[in-house]
Amino acid sequence: MEILAEEFAVAGHQVKVITQVAAEVERGHDYEVVRSPTLKSYLKLLRWSDVCLCANVSLRGLLPVIIARTPLVISHQNTYDSPTFNITLKFKKTVTRFSSNICCSRAVQSQIPGRSVVIPNTYCADMFKEYSDVMRDLDIVFVGRLVCDKGVSDLIDALAELGQIGFRPRLSIVGDGPERSAIITRVGERGLDQQVTFTGIKRGSELAKFVARHRVMAVPSRWAEPFGIVALEGIACGCVIVGTDLGGLAEAIGPCGITVPNADPSAMAGALRSLLEDDNQRADYRSRASLHLAPHSRVNVARRYLNVLESAASLAVRATGNNRRNCEEL
Repeated sequence: MEILAEEFAVAGHQVKVITQVAAEVERGHDYEVVRSPTLKSYLKLLRWSDVCLCANVSLRGLLPVIIARTPLVISHQNTYDSPTFNITLKFKKTVTRFSSNICCSRAVQSQIPGRSVVIPNTYCADMFKEYSDVMRDLDIVFVGRLVCDKGVSDLIDALAELGQIGFRPRLSIVGDGPERSAIITRVGERGLDQQVTFTGIKRGSELAKFVARHRVMAVPSRWAEPFGIVALEGIACGCVIVGTDLGGLAEAIGPCGITVPNADPSAMAGALRSLLEDDNQRADYRSRASLHLAPHSRVNVARRYLNVLESAASLAVRATGNNRRNCEEL
């Protein structure tokens, strides 16, 4: 959403971002950021705007939008599903029937009952790219939160399986989270201490340059990822991706890697070995990167968003005009 706001401003639009998130230090923007607005100021901002773009369904923000009668476009980054009955998520799905909807993947679109278009996510291409001064001297990298859903334990088991046949690639784990200690324990139990490095959290160009040192990025998610921006970042840095095939992650990987069944360490082990042993195969996947990444450029994604926003605003103007004419006829 930050990238979209920047691109909308560059295109000449007045942009105001409303958020409930506080900031210790406010960075400079080409658009206004309004933090924790009162209801009165929120309504004023909505009435000022031609259209409101909302990141996922916000029930807190829904009533003011209805009162202000501002055209609403919702960008969906998840499917609002739950393994158990959840009335809040059910209501959020119902809301999509009455708004314009943008889905980050076909996988998300298939679970959104309202009419929608698919516009994939973008990424920071000025940061995540190949670096001529970075040597590709490492094997596998994982980047993400260390939580059960991200499947790092399956990746560890895949490495252990490869070790049984004498194949011992190195793995860098970038990130932190509540499962860190359990994963460290699992690494020790599998005898992988010499192969696995925990780097902690990395950000910005430090992260991008570190990713660019690796031949393969592993995205072993256990759940159906709505999309997978980390895969785009890995591809842009010159990695070939091995990821799981449920949800929108496969769409993010596209022709630039291999997908395997979720929670299948043996399948992941086979894909990792295949790529690391075959330089030509990796080169083939990497050769497809620029064509795959082009639709994900910030300019292309922002332009497609603007088309939807302009359409929603125009429909609202026409509807207001028709209502006015109908009242005059009565």
